[in-house]
Amino acid sequence: MSSNDVDADVRPIYQFSEDWEVLGPFQTGTRAFNATVQWSKVKAKLSDPRQTQQASADLSVEFPHIDWRSFQDVYGWPALQWQGWARGEIFVQQGAGTITLALHAEHVLEFWVDGKHYFGGDWYGYGRAAATLHLEPGQHRVDIRLVRELRRDGAGDEPALNFRLRMQGQGALVQAVLPETNGGYNPLNGILISDIVGDANGTFASPYASVTLRNDAQVDAHVYAIEGNHNQCEVEFTGAASVTLLAGQTRPVAFRIACIPPAGGRGPIRVTLKYHLGEEQLTRQVLAYALPPVRDLYAPQKLTFMHPGGMVSYAVLRPPSPNAHCGTDSNVSAPILLALHGAGLEADSDLVRHALDELPDLCAWTLFPTGVTPWSGDDWHTWGFADVEAAISAIPDWIKQVGWEGPGVDVDRWLVTGHSNGGQGVWYALTHRPDKIIAAAALSGYSSIQNYVPYSLWRTTNPGKTQIVQSALNSYRHELLLENIKGIPVFQQHGEKDDNVPPYNSRLLKQLIYEAEATSDYHEMPGKPHWWDGVMTTEPLKHFLRSQLNTGGPVVAEEPPNLQAFTVVSAGQGTVARHGLEILQLLNPGQVGKLRAEYDPLAPSYSISQSNVVSFRIPAWFQECPFINVDGQMLAETPESDRVSSQVVFRHENGTWLYSSTASDLPPRQGRQLGAMDAILSTRGAFHITYFSPPAQHIALQVSRNLCQYFGADTKITDDYNEAKAANGSNLITMAIGTDLPSTPESPITFSNSRLEIHDQYSPFPHTYPSKDHLAAVWLRPLPDERLELVVWGADEEGLGIAARLVPLMTGTGQPDFVVADQTMLWKGLEGTLALGYFDVWWKVSRGSYFT
Repeated sequence: MSSNDVDADVRPIYQFSEDWEVLGPFQTGTRAFNATVQWSKVKAKLSDPRQTQQASADLSVEFPHIDWRSFQDVYGWPALQWQGWARGEIFVQQGAGTITLALHAEHVLEFWVDGKHYFGGDWYGYGRAAATLHLEPGQHRVDIRLVRELRRDGAGDEPALNFRLRMQGQGALVQAVLPETNGGYNPLNGILISDIVGDANGTFASPYASVTLRNDAQVDAHVYAIEGNHNQCEVEFTGAASVTLLAGQTRPVAFRIACIPPAGGRGPIRVTLKYHLGEEQLTRQVLAYALPPVRDLYAPQKLTFMHPGGMVSYAVLRPPSPNAHCGTDSNVSAPILLALHGAGLEADSDLVRHALDELPDLCAWTLFPTGVTPWSGDDWHTWGFADVEAAISAIPDWIKQVGWEGPGVDVDRWLVTGHSNGGQGVWYALTHRPDKIIAAAALSGYSSIQNYVPYSLWRTTNPGKTQIVQSALNSYRHELLLENIKGIPVFQQHGEKDDNVPPYNSRLLKQLIYEAEATSDYHEMPGKPHWWDGVMTTEPLKHFLRSQLNTGGPVVAEEPPNLQAFTVVSAGQGTVARHGLEILQLLNPGQVGKLRAEYDPLAPSYSISQSNVVSFRIPAWFQECPFINVDGQMLAETPESDRVSSQVVFRHENGTWLYSSTASDLPPRQGRQLGAMDAILSTRGAFHITYFSPPAQHIALQVSRNLCQYFGADTKITDDYNEAKAANGSNLITMAIGTDLPSTPESPITFSNSRLEIHDQYSPFPHTYPSKDHLAAVWLRPLPDERLELVVWGADEEGLGIAARLVPLMTGTGQPDFVVADQTMLWKGLEGTLALGYFDVWWKVSRGSYFT
């Protein structure tokens, strides 16, 4: 161990090597002298070998011989991103027999142990879903792909990459996963549970709770019962009566809990989960503990609820205080003040929960959502914003749960604020839910992920491919959607000396807001950095929040004031409404759609002009006007009896615009099926992952582990395809090799005669790709009730592993509806794809898709 502080005779059962080999940085020719890289060595900082329960290795990799400064002077921040390789070993002491280890690879995207590939790792250091290893005595090689990224690692003068490997010895049984806190584990953090409200005899803020379990056995585990403390708490599963974990799988297990008060007065709350392994009937059990704090009724408190993905999440809720300026009306319903946290923060941290303590007088329900993870799932987008809306929906349940007698809640009126990544989330909310927003305050947020760290040093790629990947990120391009915010009071704040999110982002948005004929109140704080004490409660911001919330607040207008002209813009992810005028479907995915409505008081008539729109909804108030025309075509007058509700208008195949009488009038791709490949995240229930052959099971497990790690998601893995297809509300991920995959008539992609075929309405013959070079593909297929199936397919096992890399994992990559690639993608990146593009709302290959 070469340490003077440790007894040289101490021989841990397992440990990492101290010496590691490093190769990099890549891209080779752009960074290294003479366009050549070579191996070097680095020392790992190892944990104390006297720790018998775990071992760790901390490594810092840097390349001081590279002239980073000159490279950055030319290319900016992207110059500080690089890739590389590291190689080391795990040692297992002779005579120890086969040992079971849970391996966490923090700040690592992929690694190999003895040549076995693990893709996903733990990029953000969540520590939620470890890889389970079963190792024999001896040396075991570990290969790690290193990736340094600006958003996570920052823009230091010497762009080092720090990563940590950590392994824990386990008993080859089911374990309760504990979050790491300050380098250790608190057994009282084993249950995600609400706070207790009022006093020690109070109730939980919510009955929902969760325990995350990992199966370290080499056979499946079947959790069949759950029990609370005897004579104190009752618990029950929220879903099925049993939960199955495949060998190596991690799953959050959701349940309801109710306790006789005082819930925590007799010591920690204990939950016992009973299970058996494989075919054995021996009952085993795993214990989890919690000691929830007691919070004053008016204090910020942890509130749990069910995420649409079928697992338990939480937010921190602060009800209106007795000092809130809500007026004298006893029936007042206060709006919601959404406060979105920045990257890497827990909503339950003191930094977040007390961020608005200086504003106890706000007439609002202050809500600090999590987005499920410290990085808000997918940056407050499909998965993260579903969490926001579920948290909002949980407030009326809290009111009933605790017997609240104060102001009511208006769940359809939001003031949204947020800092950094949360500031970016404010722009997402403004542009995607404008009819819910009464005002917004974006603090130090970036304008879009594309603008934050440009993609200028990605591998050189055919522009036809690049434009498709970029268009898959249109819902992140807030700059394109700012016409939606017209009429909404917007406050902007940014530190002048911000070196994390440069103030250029807010300055740009200020300019673009003006160009969109909207307005914002912009405050650039002299000399201030990215974060400072009081950033959430500066004097201008406090004035703005009070002016919007303590005066009764602006009302969400059902119709634009004075019947002005207005525009609604959609990037194609779900539906977007402004003043009730809602874009439902786009003609060409990957291209924004617009509706512009103008009122002519002389006719009187409403004229709607459209761009790239197939169907839309007009509000009831709109129909009070006797004449409505779309692109110059007058719509039939709406019967007076139908004017009480909104009406759907669609474009018939003959080019005319008609009112819809049934849902079947519209093209079949609707609602949650809309968007790019990340629409798969719009599941309503746990993901179902199905596989058809034993080689595919390892990849299915990998996808499950990644969904749990990066989204906190629950997944059910099964080899029963029909059962998975029938799952109510859940989206399906299908892992298939070769001819395993059942074809469906709705999908234009099929595999037969040793080749993948894509049937394209714009081509007289199908596009064919022979099953060579580890051919791989991922694509979406429709299921009933707005559900989706994501097919992950490979011509062979290696091809399936390549395809699995394209399952949505992290933001900023951009996957369209289908991608076909081969093994060259592993080093060429996007240029290694063979075909990619979209399906339109008829589930046909869209115009503009790319084929080689």
